[in-house]
Amino acid sequence: MSTMNISLPDTLKSFVDEQVIQRGYGTSSEYVRELIRKDQDRLQLRGLLLAGAASAPAALADSRYFEGLRDRVQKAAEV
Repeated sequence: MSTMNISLPDTLKSFVDEQVIQRGYGTSSEYVRELIRKDQDRLQLRGLLLAGAASAPAALADSRYFEGLRDRVQKAAEV
């Protein structure tokens, strides 16, 4: 694992220290790693949403579509 040192103003360091205590992290590094993972997830989701918005429309998602989807899920669960 690589090491990275960061400098924070006292107010941000206090905030990080409070989050570590309140949220049960062992170290400030664990907290920062979790923030980075969440940001990665957010960026991935944003990319998927943008790709979906840019794609051609698919079949209409009306009540019949969802009924068919429920039927397929129920049949798959029975197997």
